[in-house]
This record gives sequence, C-alpha cells and structure tokens, in this order.
Amino acid sequence: MTSKQAMSSNEQERLLCYNGEVLVFQLSKGNFADKEPTKTPILHVRRMVFDRGTKVFVQKSTGFFTIKEENSHLKIMCCNCVSDFRTGINLPYIVIEKNKKNNVFEYFLLILHSTNKFEMRLSFKLGYEMKDGLRVLNGPLILWRHVKAFFFISSQTGKVVSVSGNFSSIQWAGEIENLGMVLLGLKECCLSEEECTQEPSKSDYAIWNTKFCVYSLESQEVLSDIYIIPPAYSSVVTYVHICATEIIKNQLRISLIALTRKNQLISFQNGTPKNVCQLPFGDPCAVQLMDSGGGNLFFVVSFISNNACAVWKESFQVAAKWEKLSLVLIDDFIGSGTEQVLLLFKDSLNSDCLTSFKITDLGKINYSSEPSDCNEDDLFEDKQENRYLVVPPLETGLKVCFSSFRELRQHLLLKEKIISKSYKALINLVQGKDDNTSSAEEKECLVPLCGEEENSVHILDEKLSDNFQDSEQLVEKIWYRVIDDSLVVGVKTTSSLKLSLNDVTLSLLMDQAHDSRFRLLKCQNRVIKLSTNPFPAPYLMPCEIGLEAKRVTLTPDSKKEESFVCEHPSKKECVQIITAVTSLSPLLTFSKFCCTVLLQIMERESGNCPKDRYVVCGRVFLSLEDLSTGKYLLTFPKKKPIEHMEDLFALLAAFHKSCFQITSPGYALNSMKVWLLEHMKCEIIKEFPEVYFCERPGSFYGTLFTWKQRTPFEGILIIYSRNQTVMFQCLHNLIRILPINCFLKNLKSGSENFLIDNMAFTLEKELVTLSSLSSAIAKHESNFMQRCEVSKGKSSVVAAALSDRRENIHPYRKELQREKKKMLQTNLKWPS
Repeated sequence: MTSKQAMSSNEQERLLCYNGEVLVFQLSKGNFADKEPTKTPILHVRRMVFDRGTKVFVQKSTGFFTIKEENSHLKIMCCNCVSDFRTGINLPYIVIEKNKKNNVFEYFLLILHSTNKFEMRLSFKLGYEMKDGLRVLNGPLILWRHVKAFFFISSQTGKVVSVSGNFSSIQWAGEIENLGMVLLGLKECCLSEEECTQEPSKSDYAIWNTKFCVYSLESQEVLSDIYIIPPAYSSVVTYVHICATEIIKNQLRISLIALTRKNQLISFQNGTPKNVCQLPFGDPCAVQLMDSGGGNLFFVVSFISNNACAVWKESFQVAAKWEKLSLVLIDDFIGSGTEQVLLLFKDSLNSDCLTSFKITDLGKINYSSEPSDCNEDDLFEDKQENRYLVVPPLETGLKVCFSSFRELRQHLLLKEKIISKSYKALINLVQGKDDNTSSAEEKECLVPLCGEEENSVHILDEKLSDNFQDSEQLVEKIWYRVIDDSLVVGVKTTSSLKLSLNDVTLSLLMDQAHDSRFRLLKCQNRVIKLSTNPFPAPYLMPCEIGLEAKRVTLTPDSKKEESFVCEHPSKKECVQIITAVTSLSPLLTFSKFCCTVLLQIMERESGNCPKDRYVVCGRVFLSLEDLSTGKYLLTFPKKKPIEHMEDLFALLAAFHKSCFQITSPGYALNSMKVWLLEHMKCEIIKEFPEVYFCERPGSFYGTLFTWKQRTPFEGILIIYSRNQTVMFQCLHNLIRILPINCFLKNLKSGSENFLIDNMAFTLEKELVTLSSLSSAIAKHESNFMQRCEVSKGKSSVVAAALSDRRENIHPYRKELQREKKKMLQTNLKWPS
C-alpha cells in the first residue's frame, strides 16, 4: 500500500507500511549487534507488527543486504511499494544513491521479497545528482526531473528516456486502466501570433499559458487537456491525487482532489470544482485516502510543518487534526479488515520498538501509547460525545414513528376493506345478485357512503333498485384503447341522453380475483360530443361558394334562395361519448386484469335533490399478451390515420386539450381554414367534418383541431395535442398567418359553463343588432308607405318607383327573418 514515507532523526533511516506491517530500513556500516562499524555498508530491514494484547509494536523478523561499495557515500533516496511487471504483485522497494568521484552518481533500486531477501531490479549511472521530482512507478519505473526536462528509466528497457512533452511540472504519475502509465502535469501552451501581440500581463501569462495535460509514456503523446483542472487553478495547485477515471465519447474524464498554495483541499469532477475545504495548517504537501469501513472515507492531508489532518470525503469538513508528527501511514495495522491511520510523533524510533504513536480509524478503534501528545480536534471529540447523546433519543423517536405508522397502516387497511366491501355490495345490487353470507355486512358498509341513517338500510335498497337502469337503454357501445401509457375506456350513449361533465361519472372497478375485492381506479372523465353534419355559420357559406353566390343571396330570386336554405340541415345528428382515462403502468403488474365499467348519472329535478342513476356498462379484459400482439394499441403513423370512430375519441380523450378564443377586430378570419388545410396539412374526418386531423410530418402529426367561427371576426379554436410543447408549436405557426391586431385568449377547456356563457353573450349581441336593424327597416318602410299614400294617383312613374322599392325591400326583410329564426334555433351548448 502506497503511503507517505518518513525519515527519523537518523537521515539514513526510512519507514513505510506493507500489508499491515511497518518496515524500518536503515543504512549503516555493520550489523545491529556489532559494536564496531565496518567499512562495508549494509542495508538492514526490520518488520514490526502491532500486538493488540500489549498494544505495542514488536519486531517480527529482520533482513539485510550488503552493498559491495567501499569508501563511497551512500544515501537512501526514497522507499515505497510498487508492482513488479513480472508478477503484478506489490512489493516494497528502496532507492539508494552512491556518489563516486568526478561527479558520477550511481543509483540502485532494490525490491524486498517476503523472505526478507533483497533483489537488485535496476541500476544506472548519471552525470548529475537527482534532486527534484523523484518518483518510482509500477514496473518498476523511475521518473525524475533535471533542469527543465523530465527523464525516466524502466526495468524492462534499462535505458534513460526523456519526456518529449514540454512540462513545467508533474503533479501526478501513475497507471490508468486501458491507458497504461501516464503523467499529469502543467504543460506550456504555444500562443498564437494574435494572442502574443496583445501583451498580456505576467499574471495572465502565468495562468493562460499553462494548462494541465495527461501524457502517455508509452505513446509519447498528450492524451487529453480538457476535463481536468481549469486554467485559473493552474498557478495555485501543488499536489494532485486522482480518485477515478472514465472515457466518455473518446474523452478522458477525471475525478481528483488537489492541494493549493492557499491551503485548500479542492475536489474536481470532470474539470469542474465541486467541494472545497479550508485546511487548518499551512503548506500541505500530500494526500492519502483512508477507508475506515461502513462508507466512512477520509482524506488524510500531510503538511511540511509536520502536522496532519483528516477531512470527511462526504461533507468535506475537517474531522481531526494532529501536530508535531514525524510520520503518517495508512494500513490495516490491527487486522480488522478496514484501514487505520498510524501517527508517529517526533523521536518515536529507537533500536527496539516504536514509541509515542497513535492508531485510529476516527471511530471506535483508538490505540495510543501517549494519548496526551495527541491534539485531537475539539469538534471531532464533541462529535463523538454528541453521537452517544443523540442516537438513543433518535432510536426512541423512530420506534414511536414506526408504531404510529403501523397504526395508520391498519387504519388505511380497514378503510380499504370497507370501501371494497361497499363496492362489492354495490355491484351485486347492480347485477341483481344476492349474497346471503355477507349481505348484511355489505349493506352496513353502504350506509356511511350514501349518507343515510342506520334505520334506512332497507329504504336504500329499494331506492337503488329503482335507480339502476338497464345498460341497453342508455348505452349503445363500450370500447377501450391503449395510447402510450394510458388506458382509455369509452361508452357511447344514446343521443336522447343529454349529459354534461358535472352530471356524469365513469368509474373503473378492478376485480382482484385472488381476494374477490373491487378496487377503484383513479380516472379522468371527459364528455365528448361531435356532430356528424355540423351546422355551418351563414356568414361562412358565401366565402365557401364564392362572391357570385354572395350576390345571389341578396337578389329576389326565390329559387336560388331555397337552394341556399336547403344546404343547412334542420336538425343536427350528434354522437356522444363518455370516456375514462387511467394510467396503464400499475395495471401491468398483473398478467391479466379485468375492470367493471360503472356509469353514474346525476339528474337534477326542479325543487328536489339530485337523483343518481347507475348503469353497469360492461367489463374490460386486458392482458400482457394483448399488448405484445398490438391488440387495442393505437399507434401512428398509419396508412389511414383514423380507421375507426373509437380511435378518434380515444385521441380526444387522452390528448392535452387547449381552447383559444381568436378575435380579429379589423379583418375577417378567413385564413383559419387555409392554415388548417394547407399549412398544417390537415384532413377533415368524414364522419365528423368539424374535426381536422393533422398529417404534417414531425411532432405535429396526429394533432387534432376543431374550429368554430361564431362571427366573421371571432371564433373558437380547440387543439388536442400529445403535449403542451406541440400545442405551443401550433400556436407559433398560427400567429404567422393571422391578420394584424389579432387577440388570442386561452379559455378553460374544462369549464363548459364558461363557453356556454361566452357563446350566449355573443348570440345576444347579434340578436340585438339584428332586431335594431329590423326595426329601422320597418320604420323606413312605414314612412315610405305613408308618403306613397299621400302621393297616390299623381303619376304612373311614381307608382312604378314605389313598386320597385317594395320589391327591393322585400328580400331584405325575408333574409332578416330567416337569420333570426336560425339564431333562435341554434343550440347554445358548446360541444366538448
């Protein structure tokens, strides 16, 4: 396990941890037992383990390696653990420098095996001393810096190779899966001529002329220079620790933490800073990750000032801090299966054991030889104490909450049982069944639901039997369709039954066969009425048959008048559908399910309370096999957009309905049909000519429109769309062709009374206008007749003029009478 190495008071002594052991390397002349030193240098190693019984470190074994170099100055450069490419196993290593004459330096890399035997894995000579940026990577591979260039040598090649990238510093080096050995550091950028002429300041140049790059040692090329660390942080970051890497769309994304010159620990994710922690000490130099188990992760930060602190990874807050340390190691020292931090304080090494140390996982594990020497963070200690004070009350509160939850659950189950029994009793009464075993209990359940007295159970039974109607008398057909994630059930009623959304409820009762209970499904109801031969507005007819026809209606030609009138049907034929829309997803948990369709009709009688009637319309059966084969599934596009009437009503029920009042004070709204037929590529439904089906490709396809033009300057546009986005696209397309100064008002499509009142007000204004015009014409005719009577017999010319004027007035009078008759016959109830 990689850890921060430490140096004791003796510069020729280093420590590291490996598999829970503490390894002490010491370079000396002679054995430990020898009192007199020898000229031959010897590298010694001691393996020390922690004894949980005595709570001290004891020596486990020793080993040594003789360096056959006499009269040479030797120095330990570094030690740590890396993997050997031959086996892939992590092993401890140590690098030793030998200084010869004539400024020739020789370096040895030794690997320690489990038998305490050293192996010389790499040796090479340089004409200078490695003083800066020495790192040992997996392989093993040695990387160092000299002057302004970086070099490396591998045990596989044994040759010194220079790094071609122009790096000013390397913050991290290691192995990334699928990428091999890589370097992460600051690389100088080449500014363009235009950028160079701008003469940037020194601070700008320091920031924007360098950026972090990932460099591959195998391919000798830059792998990525984005999604790492923003350029603004390049001048302050001093240390980087990579946590995770991934490749997304051929781009390398890195999650890392970094130390800055401003004594901060910052978390970066894909080049974006996520968290920051202000550290308690100055000059941070290294970070180690500790996993203490149970999801508790800490960043252990070491400082040049021989201090250290731990930061919670989750909250990015300082959990503990320590001062006057000589060593910080992380490993499983006590054999618990989780990691702990080993803190060695100054002067803790002697020839026998480790003194003055502390082992902790910042939780339950705490071993210390000298507790007084450790300055724990007061916040951390308070946190530990508060944990024991807060947890018991929380546990008690949770028990109380669970008890209340169980009581609430029992209450809800009881309510569900009562409701299910009530519905079962209701269905039995509707179907004429008599269940002797539970009839009394079910009738009792009906009492609170219907609001009757306890002594009125038998009366209720009699009233219900009168209120239940034969479905064949009121219901012509029942059907259902599946659209996206919705189940649409429709009931076609007889035309004699006049209904509104406030007077009717269509319910779906799911029959659960395993427990014989009925479950009411949450539905959204809608009453849809469409005319098979709509009554066109009289002012629209001249526009449709041309200007020549308009002139014909104003002439006293009675034959052509009759042909004009014949185009208007005297009676409208209307199709009335009641729909219920429910979510299909909860029903798919059953391979097969059955729903009973119940129609409730409320009749308002003058002077009496509303009277309810119940109609069992039928049952709906649906299975996963039906959905897999596409049965009852309504999809687009098709060769024929609307194949059946039920498909159209299913769309009208499931789609989002938006209603708009369009008013154009200055120009007639003749362009609406042009927009529907030409711009939106709509097709008129033959069975229901008032409905337009949009066949325009893209998101518009399948949208339904109805256009009701009340006056030449005002009309109602209803849009049935898959979602509101399509509706806004339709409006955006519509405003391009509307006349100038048009007004669009969004009406509440669910409020039927609002539309009725609006239409009634419009018709009232038209009737007032027509009556005033008729009065003026009648008055004009009366005055004209009086003048004619006075001047009777004067001349035949005057008589001829009178006759001509009578003939001219007569068609206008008939036209006005016909218009008033049509207005009075118009049904003020707006279809849904």
